[in-house]
Amino acid sequence: MKLTSGKIADTASNLSLLGATVWMGAQSFAFAADVDVDHAEGKKRKTTDHKHAGQHKTVPGYEQVEVIGQFRNRSPKFTASILDTPKSVSVISRQMLDETASHTLADALRNVPGITMGAGEGGNPVGDRPFLRGQDAQSSTFVDGMRDVGAQSRETFNVESIDVIKGDTGAISGRAGAGGAIVINSKMPKLKNFIDANVGFGNADYKRATFDGNWKVAPTAAFRFNLMVDDEDKAGRGPTHFERYGLAPSLSFGLGTPNRVTLMYYHMQNFDTPDVGIPYNNPTFTARTDGAARVMATGSGAPVTVPFDTWYGLKDRDRNHDGIDMGTLRFEHDFSPNLHIRNSTRYSETTQNDIWTMPDDSNGNIYYGYVYRRMNSRISTFDTATNQTDFYGTVHLLGFKNSFAMGTEFTREQGKNDTYAAFINGVNVTSGTNYTHCATALAFSSGTCTTLLNPNPDDAYSASIRRAGNPNSTRFDTKAVYLTDTITFLPQLLGNFGVRLDNVQSTYRSTTAEYGRGDNLFTYQGGLVYKPAPNGSVYVSYATSAIPPGNSVGQGSDDISLGADRSGNIGSALKPERDRTIEVGTKWSLLHNRIFVTGALFQIDASDFKITTATGGIANGGRKRTRGGEISISGQLTRWWEVSGGYSYLDARLIEYGGAGANAGLMNGRHAPNTPENSLSLWTTFQPVQNLKVGGGVYYMSRVYGTDSPTAPKFVPAYWRFDFMASYHFLQHYTLQLNIQNIANTRYFVQAYTTHYALQAAGRTAMVNLHVHF
Repeated sequence: MKLTSGKIADTASNLSLLGATVWMGAQSFAFAADVDVDHAEGKKRKTTDHKHAGQHKTVPGYEQVEVIGQFRNRSPKFTASILDTPKSVSVISRQMLDETASHTLADALRNVPGITMGAGEGGNPVGDRPFLRGQDAQSSTFVDGMRDVGAQSRETFNVESIDVIKGDTGAISGRAGAGGAIVINSKMPKLKNFIDANVGFGNADYKRATFDGNWKVAPTAAFRFNLMVDDEDKAGRGPTHFERYGLAPSLSFGLGTPNRVTLMYYHMQNFDTPDVGIPYNNPTFTARTDGAARVMATGSGAPVTVPFDTWYGLKDRDRNHDGIDMGTLRFEHDFSPNLHIRNSTRYSETTQNDIWTMPDDSNGNIYYGYVYRRMNSRISTFDTATNQTDFYGTVHLLGFKNSFAMGTEFTREQGKNDTYAAFINGVNVTSGTNYTHCATALAFSSGTCTTLLNPNPDDAYSASIRRAGNPNSTRFDTKAVYLTDTITFLPQLLGNFGVRLDNVQSTYRSTTAEYGRGDNLFTYQGGLVYKPAPNGSVYVSYATSAIPPGNSVGQGSDDISLGADRSGNIGSALKPERDRTIEVGTKWSLLHNRIFVTGALFQIDASDFKITTATGGIANGGRKRTRGGEISISGQLTRWWEVSGGYSYLDARLIEYGGAGANAGLMNGRHAPNTPENSLSLWTTFQPVQNLKVGGGVYYMSRVYGTDSPTAPKFVPAYWRFDFMASYHFLQHYTLQLNIQNIANTRYFVQAYTTHYALQAAGRTAMVNLHVHF
């Protein structure tokens, strides 16, 4: 581990963020209530982490979601149980994370079918970029109910559960949310004493240790501390290496009383050597003039066929040095058992200092057996300051029960970005054709180019790297109000309604220009739930969302960017994208509440997204449609057999995609990117004898397109993956667990970029972890 004293000192200095958070929270005007930390821990389930009501005397019903006969804490914006919510919701529990050895958000989301991870390139930074139902959800990721846009590769050591909400969520979460939202729920202090520690070793030089301690420090106060260190390679992927550490202390006062205060801090730092991807086999052909012989024919659009461990990066150049610091202060108050308020204040800062190789195929070098090692880079600082107030409860109006939530949000997000440039003899190697075309001996001796089939990651890179000095900055301000309500018309008939109004102001500044715009985003949802039996529901719902220009605040890939594109078209002149979801579904709790099954059919219509016109301009003329269905099951089939899984079908089509000149209409009717037509995830465990548990996972994903161009498609092939787990509990406090991921050592790909490359998954990975609980 490279946890130098300087890095540790930097971590300690970041504790000053807590002071800023406390100061901001002191300015808030309301106390708020939630009972996240007041429940006794219940029995866990696979895709639910529900908990029985416990120590708190007034457990608000809308924070209890009854699934498989148990309770689970939830955001107050959800005013009914999952069973009675007219929307598809999946919950990945702490137990699921542990059993599947899911240490990152990307690992965890593998357990929910229909989700893909997008690839980063250029201005789209390296980090988590999930797609839900074919829609980019990077800007719809939340931590403890607050938006977390900053680009990063998220860890799970401090995660209690992950909620995946599908379909338009504008009325719940604000901007974006066309395909849904991902809500990460942090571990919180409890009124009990326990210690959970874990240490693991495995192939690919895997080493990992975690610590989770909770102490009751007073009759109504508790302190919790989580720690993680991780050092591992990526099996079968050459020099790819991940080295990270994190810590997360939290302190709560007033647990079990009507007034509560919780203070949380989160820090994670990584020092990675990133994987660099495999180029596609059909780039545009450019004939060379030096007499070199072509050695490869144009392919179908899949990644090139090369040895499993082929790695095009440079060990002495490539790096991802990223960090996240987050301080949160939450006040909660119960006016009565049926009326509550909570206020949350957060300040966070995300940093990136990254250089990574993109195996550039844009000049057709692979046809001659060469690869241009394009240097992608990012220097970024992104900070968020937010304050949210939620007022929620249950009241009776006009003879009907209303479970409501209303609130406000005030958020400022801003970032500063720059890149690196590389020079050889005063020539920028990212633009000179001698280098990008791999046309000279110096291109190879400098490490800028390599061979397609036998790249050497130890090549010396002789270019001089320095900051490009062409920074830009972004800012996004949000002021919002919302109201959601579940009305019980009859015991068998419920209505769910929600509205939200966001006033957003966005600004983009470069060294030469400034662009900005403001929008008022009105989004809404409505649904009816019919309950033919207390343990079942049938629903229909309609929901909307809006995606304004500059939505990702420079942290991802925007459909509509604020600034000028390469043709000089100004994105800030365009209005927001609009989306809607129509969904019908059913949910049932069966076998005496041991099994929860769901099914849904839906259609998502995206309109007004940016397209290129026939004359080369831009317009709000884009339309995309996704039709699909999904089923899921979770719980206990018997006392010794547990199962969690689902299947998703998605038919995502570009209805109107524009195009300049001869490309006008070329993509109309084609498959949308990052959307598998079929996907399956299944995890099951058996307990044949006491203290012994064995389990396995099956994962399938059909072809995923980077682009379904009729002339030059880019895609990653379908794949199956199989996992295995066995654990043995002994001496009361100890559990030994074996995980083998990708048992068959299958070569498959997890990210498909629109052009250039796809990211290959790890090979067979085996790890043994010793878990200790006191």
